[in-house]
Amino acid sequence: MAKRILMLCGDYGEDYETMVPFQALLAVGHQVDAVAPDKKAGDFVLTAIHDFEGAQTYSEKPGHRFTLNASFADVKPESYDALVIPGGRAPEYLRMNSRVVEITRHFLKADKPVAAICHGAQLLAATGLIKGRRISAYPACQVEVELAGAEYCGIAVDAAVTDGKLVTAPAWPAHPAWIAQFLTVLGTRIET
Repeated sequence: MAKRILMLCGDYGEDYETMVPFQALLAVGHQVDAVAPDKKAGDFVLTAIHDFEGAQTYSEKPGHRFTLNASFADVKPESYDALVIPGGRAPEYLRMNSRVVEITRHFLKADKPVAAICHGAQLLAATGLIKGRRISAYPACQVEVELAGAEYCGIAVDAAVTDGKLVTAPAWPAHPAWIAQFLTVLGTRIET
């Protein structure tokens, strides 16, 4: 059965972590509403491509213009079955938006499926609702995850963690594991 999924986007969200789950979830028949604060359907956010090239941290290059297909002002979180939070720099400032935080809180309080990757953990931490949870994230977010009372899972960059209905991963190399685990939590069956 198709689910109605909300995706919280923002400028300089990680390109792969925005585009790949959006397209993958659509491909298996779910409805995904991609929104960003102060933007409406047809507007776009700029994305950034983060790569691991041997420096002390990831590099950043311009990504694509990702077109939003729903309006933030119209979001009623109770009408959605699940939430996706891409990583990149967007969660850093999205967590400062009280409406974004309240929307995210709704999904956690209602125990609905939530998938967050990379810096998406910054938004999870801002809710105050992850105490005692097992969460993976980009390693730079470990301090925030732990300060929020969660257990930081320092796993391989291509792995993911499921804690109840919360699925998290460190970065885009984890897409196969992260998306597969999220589909399981959603109850999505793919038959070959």
